[in-house]
Amino acid sequence: MLKLTAIIIFTLFPALVFSAEKIARTQDKEGVVEFSNIPAANNSGKTTLIYTYPDGDKVSVFTDQKPTHTSDYNVLKFECYACNPHSKINWYKVKLNINSFSQAIDLESKSNNIDPALIRALIHAESAFNSQATSRVGAQGLMQLMPATAKELGVTNSLDAQQNIAGGTKYIAQLLQQFHGNIKLATAAYNAGPAAVQKYNGVPPYEETQVYVKRVAILHARYQQAL
Repeated sequence: MLKLTAIIIFTLFPALVFSAEKIARTQDKEGVVEFSNIPAANNSGKTTLIYTYPDGDKVSVFTDQKPTHTSDYNVLKFECYACNPHSKINWYKVKLNINSFSQAIDLESKSNNIDPALIRALIHAESAFNSQATSRVGAQGLMQLMPATAKELGVTNSLDAQQNIAGGTKYIAQLLQQFHGNIKLATAAYNAGPAAVQKYNGVPPYEETQVYVKRVAILHARYQQAL
């Protein structure tokens, strides 16, 4: 349970943390409290990391700057890494990660007959290889699985890297089968849902999804060359 002091600190130290009016407090039906600087109705895909850490007795600080003075912090939010239409990242030059979670990626890609470079591209796009990533809408883990999807895929803990990769790889394999091996449509469905792709008979006209598909394709090609 967050104490009142966790809210007050926003107004006491506005230069160090998000101001109170920019932070929205939401609570789901299970009583889980979340804080975000993106309104629930705004599905812009803007990348947002919010860190919280204790600062004194019963006081919690929330900030978008990763704490350097302590390792005792939690990440509350992480929006889709490659979904921000206004991102200034050069996706042709951003550093690749060819080593993390190699065993799980290789195992699941072989089991599902999926190019491991595509799995790395999706992980990179979804969470930048942050296994504890949790989005504003509840997607979790490396491949940002929604709770309902995770359950259907047999994933009991989306923050467990092995389970998340297994579930996410199985899901993209299903989407590739559904869209007859079309990677562009499968990745669009991974972001916006297969119903949206079917509705528009192609990549949906959502700015977030369109940039996501392009960036995954760039990362996929680069990982293919790197692996």
